[in-house]
Amino acid sequence: MTPHRYRLLRPERPWARALPALAATAALIAWEVITRIHHLLYFPPPSTVIARAYDLWFAGAAFLTDQAIEDLLPSLTRLALGWTLAAALGLTAGIALGLSPVLAALTNPILHIGRAIPPPALLPLFLATIPIGTPIQLATIIYAVTWPILITTADGIRSIDRAFLDTATVFRLQRRRRLLSVLIPAAAPRILAGLRLSVSLALIMMVVSELAASTDGLGYRLQQAAGTLDIPAMWAVIVLLGTAGITANTAFLRLQRHLLRSRQVAPAHGHT
Repeated sequence: MTPHRYRLLRPERPWARALPALAATAALIAWEVITRIHHLLYFPPPSTVIARAYDLWFAGAAFLTDQAIEDLLPSLTRLALGWTLAAALGLTAGIALGLSPVLAALTNPILHIGRAIPPPALLPLFLATIPIGTPIQLATIIYAVTWPILITTADGIRSIDRAFLDTATVFRLQRRRRLLSVLIPAAAPRILAGLRLSVSLALIMMVVSELAASTDGLGYRLQQAAGTLDIPAMWAVIVLLGTAGITANTAFLRLQRHLLRSRQVAPAHGHT
């Protein structure tokens, strides 16, 4: 392929940026037309799904309905709290393991076993030992989400350029300042990659745990809609969850790119 043809595919060109939106629009139109013609029970038209979502959650006197509060608030609370606790645990443990080869060697077998266990497999244990409701959802989210954050944080700390550490030593930075000003910024790309991955995983585990042990939330609403054959409502929940996942992933991806650009610009200014 010639250089000219390579340039035609560069993503920064306006038409290239519009391609994903155009493809999604074309898929929705095709879905609408096909389902209108063939009347597929389990695949309602997108317009029907949107109308059902509006009736469920966005047709209230103050925009949100009571159903929205019952479905969205518990799920968002569990998601935010579970992810925050898992991030704190994963970052703390990851930094400790990254800084201490001895600790990493001692805990390596336990970590390999723990991360190899599929989180949904622990739900029966959680159901038997943890009170039904939010505690089970939090335990499931925290267990699943901690691993990618811990591993990417530890790898990020271990992979820091020795020059950063030598600079901190020369300036005799205190341990806290060394951590906040040198180690975490240097490992930020990998840490952010783990955090970005963990958000989608937290969303998945929130739904799984609510399907198994909850009386409210989006997972429970999904189960109820499927059980009563309210297919448009079922798809409305699926679309809402997918939209939330894409939004969170996009936000973290932009933050990650911004920090990477900042790290590239900073050394350039330092040499001017």
